[in-house]
Amino acid sequence: MAMLRGVVHYERTHQIWTAFHDDQARAEIDPRWLESKQWDGVISRHTTPGLVETCRKQRIPLVDLNDMPRFPGVPKIRPDNVAIGHLAAEHFLERGFQHFGYTGFSNDGWSCERRDGFMEALQLAGRECHVYDVNYPGDVTPAWDIEQISGLSDWLRRLPKPCGVMACFDLRAQQILTAAHAHGMLVPEEIAVVGSNNDPIRCELAYPPLSSVAPNAFQSGYRAAEILAAMLAGERFADLDERIEPLGVVTRPSSDVLAIDDRNVAAALSIIRERATQGLTVEEVVKHAHASRSQLEKKFRRHLGRSPQAEIRRVQVQKIRQLLMETDFPLKRIAELAGFEHVEYMCVVFKRLTGDSPGEFRRKTEAKRIQ
Repeated sequence: MAMLRGVVHYERTHQIWTAFHDDQARAEIDPRWLESKQWDGVISRHTTPGLVETCRKQRIPLVDLNDMPRFPGVPKIRPDNVAIGHLAAEHFLERGFQHFGYTGFSNDGWSCERRDGFMEALQLAGRECHVYDVNYPGDVTPAWDIEQISGLSDWLRRLPKPCGVMACFDLRAQQILTAAHAHGMLVPEEIAVVGSNNDPIRCELAYPPLSSVAPNAFQSGYRAAEILAAMLAGERFADLDERIEPLGVVTRPSSDVLAIDDRNVAAALSIIRERATQGLTVEEVVKHAHASRSQLEKKFRRHLGRSPQAEIRRVQVQKIRQLLMETDFPLKRIAELAGFEHVEYMCVVFKRLTGDSPGEFRRKTEAKRIQ
């Protein structure tokens, strides 16, 4: 949907097109369907050899958004997969992890690029990575899913803990979560997980909700429309293979943890992660951590450089950022979901910790998507 919004934004701000959304992918599997009408141009998310050949015969300009090997003569727009891997590695390094894993598909170029980017960033930081790659069959069946969860369970058990694990995409990350839970491994305390593609529904349905690297799908769609318009005007882009920078890691509970070997602090961080947006107090955190308030304050400042109250605020602000990026909720609703009774106070806290008001942050996020 984000890609379609990018296409629509270009069209609305430049020139009006009469567009047809082939949501059943008929053009990709039935050449006669495409030949039944005189199209001026095509933007394709799931490009096939048949579609490429039909467009060539009909002299229809085609822009390919599929993240697979490019077709000769067809301009391609796709994510910068190496950068996606870098962002996931940096996310874990910032949280103090010393051990890392990656799992994906050895027969898919985009997965290998994400793996290589992840490992490259770790190598630059002097770290190593445990890799578990398999061949992707191209279709997810219950039998294949069960087989993968079993294999992932064996791999996860062998990893040093705590470990930050990146998955090639969000479905693979869900399999990691299922495998970890099935064998009593704590997420994110022992296995922290980051997926890729940031599918909001899949990420929120996961337990715990899944952190994921967000590609800039909006910009991909916008850029594809821009290229198609130029092709319609006579420009040639036969050799174009453009990579779009990702937006960043959308942090959710599956990785929102620091790699700290202190049971009191780990227990405190666990309840803060779960209940910071529900009116959690420092007194409740102290009780859950089984430590005195003064002890916990000292440990927090030693391990995190901030107080338990500041950590509660950090988690609340992270929730606000997520809602501003992923929804169009009004600020009053965002304040409720982030655990603030008054929207005015939420705005004060957010600006103090980020430097921007919620409105300014939302506008900057929207502007970044179309750069």
